[in-house]
Order: sequence, then structure tokens, then C-alpha cells
Amino acid sequence: MTSTSTMASTEQPALQTSPSPWRLSWRRFKRDRVGMVCLFIIGAYLLVAALSGLRLMGGDWREEVGKPYAPPTLFKDAGPQAKLLTAADIAAAQKEASGTVGLSAAEDPLAADMASLEKDAAKYRNTEPVIVQQDTLPFGGDLRGRDVGRKVLSGSTVSLLVGVSGALLAVLIGAVMGGVSGYFGGWLDDVLNWFYNVFTSIPDMLLLLAFAAVSGRGISTVIMVMALTSWTSPFRLARAEFMKHKGREYVRAADALGAGHLRRMVRHILPNMSHVLLVQFSILTVGLIKYEAVLSFLGFGVGVNQVSWGSMLAEAPAELIQGYWWQILTVTVVMSLFVTAFSLLTDSMRDALDPKQK
Repeated sequence: MTSTSTMASTEQPALQTSPSPWRLSWRRFKRDRVGMVCLFIIGAYLLVAALSGLRLMGGDWREEVGKPYAPPTLFKDAGPQAKLLTAADIAAAQKEASGTVGLSAAEDPLAADMASLEKDAAKYRNTEPVIVQQDTLPFGGDLRGRDVGRKVLSGSTVSLLVGVSGALLAVLIGAVMGGVSGYFGGWLDDVLNWFYNVFTSIPDMLLLLAFAAVSGRGISTVIMVMALTSWTSPFRLARAEFMKHKGREYVRAADALGAGHLRRMVRHILPNMSHVLLVQFSILTVGLIKYEAVLSFLGFGVGVNQVSWGSMLAEAPAELIQGYWWQILTVTVVMSLFVTAFSLLTDSMRDALDPKQK
């Protein structure tokens, strides 16, 4: 009996580790139905962009499968119908015009020469089968008869890559610089604030165009330009949050336990202010997609052999003047759905990451 009680007294109760802040945030996020639906939508967009980047979807967007400005299938009579003059039409028009002169074959001095030239030219004519262009396409066609639906799928790769990567890089630069500035303070804070003031004193669009004009065109160039001109807002917010949290009790407790500066910044302060960075990430992603459209419209966007949502919107003014509306409508609907779902997703993630939310 004594030995049994002694063994029971020596047993230690099992220690239960508390879940991490990230796991608690994931539990709160799973209870948000709107956030889960938006997560599925954004995941579908990213999957389509990945498949398009691998040429598994929309890779043949350059093929002229339809007639110029072919209307959507559901709207066969939408807009003015473009009609190209074929070789037969031109020959008939020339024959009709020549017939009005009133010269017969016997009176025409060039009839024999023209007949000989026509006989020689027939040897070099293209005998390959002509590709039949469709009168209508599911989402309509552009000036060259390319399918708008395929262009949207292929353009999602460039637009999402530019928007998400540029926003992520801008938030990363701003968070690192703002965290260092707000946490350490002193002369380092003064230097980084001076650098921040220099960038904010120049208008964003002017700075963006200046960087784009110097760097040239291309996806990587556009991403770097947008990141270097969009880090100021994350910097300001991250600096304020780190200045506020570095004096909190939990940070002081971590300091008393021997945690270093990097551990206190990454493991303790960052999870408690990540919801602020998420809001900035959402705003920047939407804004950079719009900026890419502006750069493409001005000729500083992606290359001519690539397509993006911005380059498709750049074609819209000339098309709308002629009454062709289906390309801008398709791009607008696709972009609006992505922007709305992305904004709602980041709102749900912000609420889940906010430690004040129960």
C-alpha cells in the first residue's frame, strides 16, 4: 500500500502545450463560411493561372480561330459585323471597275500580257488548305479573330503573378524596414524615415512611370517596379505596430526569459500584427493589377508577345468606339470576381489573425 502511494505521488501530470497563434487563427478561420468560399474561389483562380502558365489552358490564344470581332455565341447579332474583303471580292471589284471603261478584250492592248502574267502567277499560289474561321466564338473575338476566353485564361497568369508577387514583395520590404525602424528606433529609425519621406514626396504614378521607363518591359521588371514603389504604406503601419508592441508585457516576459531580438520580433510581435499586413496585402494586390493595366495602356507593361488583363483593357477604348463590347465585359467580370473574393478572403483572414477577436 505504501509503495503504491509513493509511486502515485512521484508521477508527474502530463503537460499540455497550448496551441500556437497560427493554429488558433486557422480554427477561427474555418468557422467563417464566407472566408472558406472565397478561399475556394481564389484557389480556383490560382489553379487556372498555373495551368495557363504550363500551357495546359489558354496556351493557343494567339491562333486566329474566328473572324475579326466575331461576336459571342449567345449574341450572334451583337455589334456591327466586320467584313473582310477576300481575294475573290477584290478581283470581282476590279473586273467590275474595268468593265465600266468599255474596252473589249480585243481593244485592250494589255490583255495578252495580263493573261500571261496570270498564268505564271498561278504556279506560285498557295495550295495549302485554308483554315475556316468561325463566325462566332463563346466569348467573342478581338481584332485579329483571337478567342477572348482563351486570352482571359492566359492573361490570368501574368496579372495574378504581377499583382500577388508585387504585393507580396512590397509587403515584405515594408514589413522588414518598418519592423527594424519601429523596434530599434534611434538613428536607424531616423535614416529609414528619411528614406520613406523621400519616396512619399514623389507622386506614385510618376515614380512608377519613371522606373518603368528606365527598366524596360517584361514581367519581372513590372513586378520589381511595382514593389519598389508600393512599400511605403506597409512600412508606415509596420513601424507603428512594432513601436506599440515592443513595450507590451508579453514582449518583456520573452526578454526576461532570454529571447533575442529576432525571436521577439518574429515569434511574438509579428503574429499579433500580421492582420494589419494582410489588409495592406489585399489593397496592394488589387491596386497593382490596376497599375499593370495602366502601364500596359501606356506601353510600359508586358511584352507584345504576352497577354494580360491590363493589355486586354488597353484594347477596350478602340473597340468600344466601334461597338465591340465583349472583350471589356469579359475582363471586367473576371477581374471583379477575383477582386471581390480576394478582398473578402483577406477580411476573414484579418479577423482570424486578430488576437482581439474571439
